Amino acid sequence: MEPTPFTGIGLGLRRPHMEAVARDPGLGVPFWETCPENLIGEGGRHHRWAMAVLERDAVLTHGLAISLGGFDTWDKDYLLELGKFLTRTGTPWHSEHLCFTSVDGSCLHDLLPLPFTREAARHTIRRARDLQARLPVPLILENITYYAPLGRGEMDEAQFIAEVLEGADAGWLLDINNVYVNALNFGFDPREWLASMPLHRVVQMHIAGHRKIGDLTVDTHGAPVIGPVAELMRWTLQRIGRRVPVLLERDSHIPELAELLAEREALQAVYDEALGPVHA
Repeated sequence: MEPTPFTGIGLGLRRPHMEAVARDPGLGVPFWETCPENLIGEGGRHHRWAMAVLERDAVLTHGLAISLGGFDTWDKDYLLELGKFLTRTGTPWHSEHLCFTSVDGSCLHDLLPLPFTREAARHTIRRARDLQARLPVPLILENITYYAPLGRGEMDEAQFIAEVLEGADAGWLLDINNVYVNALNFGFDPREWLASMPLHRVVQMHIAGHRKIGDLTVDTHGAPVIGPVAELMRWTLQRIGRRVPVLLERDSHIPELAELLAEREALQAVYDEALGPVHA
């Protein structure tokens, strides 16, 4: 597969580093990921810096607020602006979470799990197909962390995700840290879990840090990636066998840019060991 800008370890474009990234095109980051909700309709200097980066560098987009598995109608004005934003950035796809985020028009400010039932799967497949028809680029779906199941399921999480991906004919944004965190909280082997999944549908991956709070492991995006998660990324990349882009997420306790770039470089080394360097 020919190398593209969308390989290796990328970074999220976050406000604390926006000006520095905009002013320095030589940071060595192969791509940036941004959340359209944070930029659509916004003005001011941070917006100008962000758009300068998005118009200069390779960009992937990642949504936060679309309640894919919910029942609220789409915000058509937002979808219109989203479509324009996706076209402007040149992103090859757009990702959303496999969850629900609102009820009766009220945003819940969290990514909440769907019930693992056949009806919920059919409903989410219909919604995903409808959303895809409204977007100018392919839609891919991300697995989330969750801390309690929503009611009694008819299948497990892996079966539910696979059924939705297959039914919607959607690509998968595989969040490695989310798999690892769920494995710790629910007591399963993350490698066995991944081996049972349709890895041929993986288009992109996420990797991040987490935190232990009592007996619960919480996906915080606020700490460095630990060794076992980096190794799970390596193991998964070897089985996928393709140079899919991997996004290093850091959304809280964001360190200085130099520290974040150093972590990216370390993860890039793991990536290259798994698949070989880009120019091999």
